[in-house]
Parts: sequence; structure tokens; C-alpha cells
Amino acid sequence: MYRFHDHLKLAHYANAACDIEYKFPMGFKELEGIHSRTDFDLKQHEQYSGKKLQFFDPELNQSYVPYVIETSVGLDRMFLAVLSAAYQEEQLPDGSERVVLKIPAVLAPYKAAILPLIKKDGLPEKAREIMADLQLEYSLQYDEKDSIGKRYRRQDAIGTPYSITVDHQTLEDNTVTIRDRDTMEQQRVSLSELEQILAQKASWKSVLSALRLQ
Repeated sequence: MYRFHDHLKLAHYANAACDIEYKFPMGFKELEGIHSRTDFDLKQHEQYSGKKLQFFDPELNQSYVPYVIETSVGLDRMFLAVLSAAYQEEQLPDGSERVVLKIPAVLAPYKAAILPLIKKDGLPEKAREIMADLQLEYSLQYDEKDSIGKRYRRQDAIGTPYSITVDHQTLEDNTVTIRDRDTMEQQRVSLSELEQILAQKASWKSVLSALRLQ
């Protein structure tokens, strides 16, 4: 949740100031400050540099010194806001609970986890092979310790959006199971589709392209 907080007391050079605040677990805190500094900065620069810093507006047929809008975003506060929004404790249909970090896939440190179902029968070797192909483009985790359910939970907790499970069927037909972190739904897909699936869901190119089409 966000809200805007207008400043009542302004600096002598400003005509408006507003903070964008985010509701953290500890309450609303400033995320970004926006200040209209009027033409104070550029007029000061003109005065002491002896150089004109004016813009000619052909519609008004006159020149003027532009106003400066200053904005400041705290990186640490932005990071904390993302984590606060992403952290969830969920009650599952079977009565169990899970801690999940629903970081947008494009921001997640690891895009996928490669998980051999068991540590034998050639599954780890196949999983490493798949990982070698994908990690040229994406940050991945490899995990073969404990049951597959426990490994899913570990990936949920660190925010990995997709888990790719390699099983015996993979050795037969080059398909794997890909699990979605947020919905926990699983889908059987071909190895040839994996890179395209990750690109569509976890790459900046896809996200920015979608925004451009809106």
C-alpha cells in the first residue's frame, strides 16, 4: 500500500514537496521524495557562471529558466519494500504451512532450481547437463539433498520462481516437470521449451516489451 504525504513546511526555494510512502510492517515510511525546486538552481547557476540557461518556447515566443523537479529514491528502502511485499506465510489445503518469498521473477536472485528426483540412475548427471545449458543465460540453483518436497520448500523460502525436476522419464523422452513457486502448479514440458519459458517469465526483455505494448 502506498500513500502521498505533502510537506507543509517547504524550503525557501521550493513551491511543492511530496513523499511517496510505503506501508512497511512497522508502518508507513518514506520510499521516495519529490521536490519542485522552481527555477532557483538554474538561476543561481546563471548568476555565478555568467551563462544563460534558458529555454525558448516557440508557442509562447519567449524564453524562460526551467523549473527543476528533484526526486530521490532510497535503494535500501526500495529493497526492503520488495522483500516486505514478497514475504508470505501460507496455510496449504493439506493443513501444512509454507514460507514463500513471492519476488517478481524478473527480480529474483535465482530464476530456477534444477532438482534431480534422486541421487542415482544418471539423474544428477542429466540435471547437471540441463543446468550447464541454462546457466549461460540465467542464475540457477542445484539441489539434490532431501526429499523433493523439502527442496521445493527451500526454493519457495528464497524466492526461486521455478523448480525444474529431472526424473526417470526425462531420460526417456527429454521432458521435465516445471513447478511454479506462487501457484505450486506443475507442468510437463520438453527440454527444448525450457529456455523460452524462462525468457517469457523471468527476463527483463519480456517484461519491458510487455510494458511497451500497454
